[in-house]
Amino acid sequence: MPRKRWLARDVRELTRGAQEPGKGTPLTVHHLNQLLLVCSIVLLVAVAAVRISSRSGLPSLLVYLGIGIAMGQDGIGGIHFDNAELTQVIGYAALVVILAEGGLGTKWSEVRPVLPSAAVLALVGVAVSVGVTASAAHFLVGLEWRQALIIGAVVSSTDAAAVFSVLRKIPLPSRVTGALEAESGFNDAPVVILVVAFSSAGPVEHWQVLVGEIALELAIGAAIGLAVGWLGAWGLRHVALPASGLYPIAVMAIAVAAYAVGAIAHGSGFLAVYLASMVLGNAKLPHWPATRGFAEGLGWIAQIGMFVLLGLLVAPHELGDDIVPALVIGLALTMLARPLSVVLSLLPFRVPWQEQTLMSWAGLRGAVPIILATIPMVQGVDGSEEIFNIVFVLVVVYTLIQGPTLPWLAGKLRLGGDTAADLGIESAPLERLRGHLLSVGVPEGSRMHGVEVAELRLPAGAAVTLVVRDGTSFVPSPATVLRRGDELLVVATDPVRDAAERRLRAVGHGGKLAGWLGTDGPATGR
Repeated sequence: MPRKRWLARDVRELTRGAQEPGKGTPLTVHHLNQLLLVCSIVLLVAVAAVRISSRSGLPSLLVYLGIGIAMGQDGIGGIHFDNAELTQVIGYAALVVILAEGGLGTKWSEVRPVLPSAAVLALVGVAVSVGVTASAAHFLVGLEWRQALIIGAVVSSTDAAAVFSVLRKIPLPSRVTGALEAESGFNDAPVVILVVAFSSAGPVEHWQVLVGEIALELAIGAAIGLAVGWLGAWGLRHVALPASGLYPIAVMAIAVAAYAVGAIAHGSGFLAVYLASMVLGNAKLPHWPATRGFAEGLGWIAQIGMFVLLGLLVAPHELGDDIVPALVIGLALTMLARPLSVVLSLLPFRVPWQEQTLMSWAGLRGAVPIILATIPMVQGVDGSEEIFNIVFVLVVVYTLIQGPTLPWLAGKLRLGGDTAADLGIESAPLERLRGHLLSVGVPEGSRMHGVEVAELRLPAGAAVTLVVRDGTSFVPSPATVLRRGDELLVVATDPVRDAAERRLRAVGHGGKLAGWLGTDGPATGR
């Protein structure tokens, strides 16, 4: 057997053994070594691809899909992988991690003012999008109503991974970014419920019952997510763990636990994990930069693994007949369903037309619709393979169009955000001394550059004790001028810890006159 086919054979036999116990090839150390080598190579290629995609503007998710396709049955790898059930399970797990990372990075100060509009977008907007897209799939493409409704539901969810990765690179107004990020975190829950309902055997009857079930699952998921997040944050703030590396693990474990508890309680686990992570991310936890970096790393691994696996699942030679239907449905979704859902959802909130236009174009799709398209395949719905192929082509084509053009459209609409860089502040609890040690980094673009230590006007009980500049440490005087790239060590007692961090962030955003000019900085403690 040619050497290039050993991996295809091993993957096929191992997945067969996982799906049919007692059959296939058992996992041996030799197979494990081979798979680990391939996985490490894929990760390294994917990491290098991020650099290429950031320079070219090509969304990284398409690069990952391309890696999976290249490894697949029609590519150079020759791996024949068609286990939709395994893909769905792994995709759900990856989505949990991505939602957790997105929630941890969502600033409450940006989301709070737009929370009502984001919630309406995630509910009313999804309903409008499903109806319009399904009608287009039925009347323009000729799909049966059940297939049309499944496609309408599948593609109506904006993808959290795509939204988080793209929007955070574009300086947009915080209300726009906050609304889109919150929408992408919220709308997975109702869409999953709809796709499962449409994929179940028998006709969908009693729509009011379905709406009631959606509302109940969302309420249960929201309650559990908020409760788990608050309890987890309270525990981490009051328990000094023996090693800083344990905090990131604990945070991610709490977020995943929120999903599990929500799902077991017959609520929306996806909404639970997002809300729990949002609470944790805005709770001023110890060693926050380390936790944030750990979550971002896990999020990247989840994205890479999920997209590569989806690329393996697709068979490019089977896509030919589904390209035109995908383009027609995608055109209806992008040019009619999404704008209409945005306009109708935001009608009560008097959002400027420029922001509505950008939000209509920024309804990015990614791995989530493709993962949801595996649900009808697992359920054995007639035409499920056609549904999967249509969704795959739609996501690839319109992500390729929408992602790179977002910065251009934002510039044409004259929508720009605040360019002041936020400070990187890490907190370490000093339990026996009843204080906190804050490590503050002054990044490029921070307005703390040029400010004297005395002009920080920290509250009584907080002081800058050390400055690290160009690798040299020194004790600052009140007249020491801070520079970009400096690392500050600030000691604060328990009662003034939060006030000290708020003041530092305010100066970072507003300069030495922060407060006097009404510049208070972000409310988040991160």
